Amino acid sequence: SNNLQPVRGTHDILPDDFERFNAILNNARDIATLYGFQEMATPIFEQTDVFARSMGESSDVVSKEMFSFETRGGENVTLRPEFTAGIVRSFISNGMQQHLPLKLFSTGQVFRYERPQKGRQRQFHQVNFEWMGDDSWQADAEIIELAGRFLQSISAIKNNCVLHVNSLGDAHSRGIYRDKLVSYLNGYISGLSEDSKKRLVQNPLRILDSKDVGDRKILETAPVITDYLNKESKERFERICNYLQTILVVAEVKIDPKLVRGLDYYNGIVFEFVSSGGELGSQNTVLAGGRYDGLIEQMGGRYTPAIGFAAGVERLLLLAGESIRPKTGKITILPFEEVASEEVLDFAGRLRSALYEIAQKSRQKFDTAMEIDWNGKLSKRLEKAAKNATSHVVILSPEEAKEKKCIVKNMKTRIEQKILLSDFDDMEKLKAIFDIV
Repeated sequence: SNNLQPVRGTHDILPDDFERFNAILNNARDIATLYGFQEMATPIFEQTDVFARSMGESSDVVSKEMFSFETRGGENVTLRPEFTAGIVRSFISNGMQQHLPLKLFSTGQVFRYERPQKGRQRQFHQVNFEWMGDDSWQADAEIIELAGRFLQSISAIKNNCVLHVNSLGDAHSRGIYRDKLVSYLNGYISGLSEDSKKRLVQNPLRILDSKDVGDRKILETAPVITDYLNKESKERFERICNYLQTILVVAEVKIDPKLVRGLDYYNGIVFEFVSSGGELGSQNTVLAGGRYDGLIEQMGGRYTPAIGFAAGVERLLLLAGESIRPKTGKITILPFEEVASEEVLDFAGRLRSALYEIAQKSRQKFDTAMEIDWNGKLSKRLEKAAKNATSHVVILSPEEAKEKKCIVKNMKTRIEQKILLSDFDDMEKLKAIFDIV
């Protein structure tokens, strides 16, 4: 048949949604700037090895979910399933070690071959924060606070997100715990799912993440990692948790010893903001991250401590609902037929320049649309402007033109006023005409 549809697991972002989508990205950029993060971008695909080496061959993403292909030159490449590995590759290949500490922000598409469902697509978008070269507990606390503040900036989210935290401790604590967990699980081996049997050999901690009902039952009485942290790891974790309880950008903090995150490279603190509102169905994790001190070394760089997190933009949009509506002004110019088109275009050009300059000077994001509607009866054009969420119309008629004036109508208050054309060249008067703050 001829009706072409988007590929399963992908979706179009149409103009109305795109405005909201962009509002979330702008919030993320503003918060990144506020905390001293700089934006960077890596390619959308990398050598497959970048992801296989960093995320662990046993992780679901590497074993089942990557979009990998061979180029015509015979290279194995993969569309990025997440940001961290590509950022680390870039950090190493660009010799960024001498610039530590580094705080890096990125955003863009990611690709995972998963079963599509509400809040989960095969091509989706993430915002991503990485902080390299700082191994302090303060950095842990600050990046989680940043994450909370970002979610709070998307106003609807603050009230129904719970912060889950766990500590995977240092390598020594993790080793001891791993042995305890394996010997416990070996006692129930026949009841474990096929996936978990494989993981028991490769990466037993990942079994804690299992969604299988039988596995979950077995895990109810399993040893918990928080009991095996050494003194230093324990004190550090308590200090972070105590601090997080006091900050206003987190609704509730829940210590969750089964939280391990799906990738092999985490150590120390791991965290997830989980929505309790039900907008996301079963995919209720909104934002997640953790510390990965060993990853840069594992990928061939020098040992560099690091912590980061990512959040899915589509999920944030579902969660924010209608609360995130960008404020855009819209001005429509309605010229009479008798007014020369050149004059109308000239006036519109000057007005656009002035509006743009105001935004630049006030350092505000530019958000005023200005359009000319040339044809049809004035009453019809006014109706159309009202439908298109126009805030002000400028009517250019031959009578007013003789007096070097035009009519500006505020569509909300319905008030019309005659304005001198020269007033449009005065920034302060222009702001007053269009209620620009």
